[in-house]
Amino acid sequence: MDKAIQQLTDMQIGKILEHEPLANHTTMKIGGPADLFIEPSSIENIEKAMKVIKDNNLPWRAIGRGSNLLVSDDGIEGVVLKLGKGLDHLEINGTEVKAGAGVSLVSLSVKISKKGYAGLEFASGIPGSVGGAVYMNAGAHDSDMSAILKQVHVLFEDGTLAWLSKEEMEFSYRTSLLQKKKPGIVLEAIFQLEEGNRSEIVERMQNNKNYRKDTQPYNLPCAGSIFRNPLPRHAGRLVEDAGLKGHSIGGAQISPMHGNFIVNTGNGSAADVEALIQHTKDTVYSKYEIELETEVEIIGRKQ
Repeated sequence: MDKAIQQLTDMQIGKILEHEPLANHTTMKIGGPADLFIEPSSIENIEKAMKVIKDNNLPWRAIGRGSNLLVSDDGIEGVVLKLGKGLDHLEINGTEVKAGAGVSLVSLSVKISKKGYAGLEFASGIPGSVGGAVYMNAGAHDSDMSAILKQVHVLFEDGTLAWLSKEEMEFSYRTSLLQKKKPGIVLEAIFQLEEGNRSEIVERMQNNKNYRKDTQPYNLPCAGSIFRNPLPRHAGRLVEDAGLKGHSIGGAQISPMHGNFIVNTGNGSAADVEALIQHTKDTVYSKYEIELETEVEIIGRKQ
């Protein structure tokens, strides 16, 4: 690891920190340290970092704004690449928009709506980044990233780069090619939007934002939806009907507002959240014989 740190430091690729607590970089405010934390300052520097990582046979993981993640209390072995300020470039060419992986989905949807372009209204309350949203095909309000994606620029784990079409990304409900079939990092994406009525677009966005504010607990640290919806059923309704809203284990609580959210009440640990997830799965299965699958990604060292 020392050799890799020296190489990366000499390259001046961006921010480099040892033993950085990932609680500082997740929306749930939970997570132990990364052995090495890197925030590259450009796409070129991500390529350089990945080459050093591969040459030194280091395990690695990419993150964005840290939503949809639960990081182990024992942290993450190897390198964490954060796609943030160095990848927050944005180009708006009419209805075609090119955004870096580090661009906030909320801020992007606001900028687009003000220009009278439709298609991103569903994302107005999703607290993630472009990279993470494309990676997991994030969605809400009967739409998702696959509905507007045209192309995505990907760095694969073997160091190769490619532009993939929407079809090549093999999108399905909250999944894409990049999660398991062919792991890679989203560097930037091109979206195809449509011209629309600015006031109507802004109104739809505000309605979506108000709905989230009224029904979801973003006033407390959380990771977004914990479970995938076992369609046509909805995870939140199953959890609520099972009498679990408000149930706590340690500092983790199933939100009294929404059954598909687990919040950190102030001193929650990853162990608390995982125990609560398992308890919820067991309870829902015992009542309805439905197996809930997690939407939140659980990563890091196993205890």
